[in-house]
Amino acid sequence: MTTKNIVSKTYRLIKPENFETQNITRTLKPGWVDVQPRMASVCHADDRYFAGQRRPEALAKKLPMALLHEGLGVVKESMSNQFQAGQRVVIAPNIPGYVLRGEAKTDPVPDNYSTDAVFMSSGYDGISQSDVVQPASGLIPIPDNVPDEIAVFAEVSTIGYHASSHVANYLSQPGVKVALFGDGPVGYMAAAVLHYVRGIASENLTVFGAVPERLAKFDFAQRENVTEYDFEQAPEQFDVIFEATGGHFSSSAINEGIQVIKRTGKFVLMGVTEELVPIDTRDVLEKGLTLYGTSRSTPPDFQAIIQAMSANADYRQALSKLLPEQATTISSAADLKVAFDQIVASKDWHKAILKFEW
Repeated sequence: MTTKNIVSKTYRLIKPENFETQNITRTLKPGWVDVQPRMASVCHADDRYFAGQRRPEALAKKLPMALLHEGLGVVKESMSNQFQAGQRVVIAPNIPGYVLRGEAKTDPVPDNYSTDAVFMSSGYDGISQSDVVQPASGLIPIPDNVPDEIAVFAEVSTIGYHASSHVANYLSQPGVKVALFGDGPVGYMAAAVLHYVRGIASENLTVFGAVPERLAKFDFAQRENVTEYDFEQAPEQFDVIFEATGGHFSSSAINEGIQVIKRTGKFVLMGVTEELVPIDTRDVLEKGLTLYGTSRSTPPDFQAIIQAMSANADYRQALSKLLPEQATTISSAADLKVAFDQIVASKDWHKAILKFEW
């Protein structure tokens, strides 16, 4: 079997707030592709690793590692006939264990829930390196009419797409009423998926949030401010609810959603929190609700999102609202530290975008 060693200049987080440049040898083998990252967006999980806001045991287990898992690049070299040098690709960060071992899939568990998969920037080096050596199955070609600035949002968009796949049959029913809690970027992209990809009409899609300026961005949906909405008196009106708040607000969002969801409704939990979340199980039982846990995504989710980006100019326009005034150029580990210092200090709603120069 022919293989090739690739030396990747890797910006690794050694400890909170401390990046170090390391030259790490990667192995390019048949069926795998060497991709040079060109652009990435920054996940809140990356922020928390950088700022040391994860539990000490988690930091000890995960570090050192290269951050970032939302990104795209250009093929440098390919040992797969699916890709050629110069091709733009989105990088799917979840790599199944059987792919790493070069085996066939035998586990019936979906790849994004498998215990032996690795996930970039979560104990496995992420995109902040000159050469991402990735299985061809974990790369998605980018059509010419989808610019980097839109394709870079593919990974986060797939989170909402995969979450909605749990209830796709219900979402396709005529007149289905859907609500989403969360006015951050994840909530925005999930709501955009529900409208532009799943086809939920604006009058049937309601977004609950707490910040008027953020809610104003959701002009393709009905909008309600949770600080003003009377959940106690509101009717049970929604067939499906998505919770995309996470953190300290998960509990209130879930319990408010339980109040306004219909009997036997479907409730999809997307938000991540470090703490246990108390919920009103009495009403969950009394209403006969079904709760779905959802996490990450797989390449087929990416393919669906990239196809939707290419086919729908309105969808691309909606996603462009997430772009900052300008991207930050990264050409060294020092640049990356400066960028993360600014990102952690900022409360900007827009996604932080990094452009790599190697």
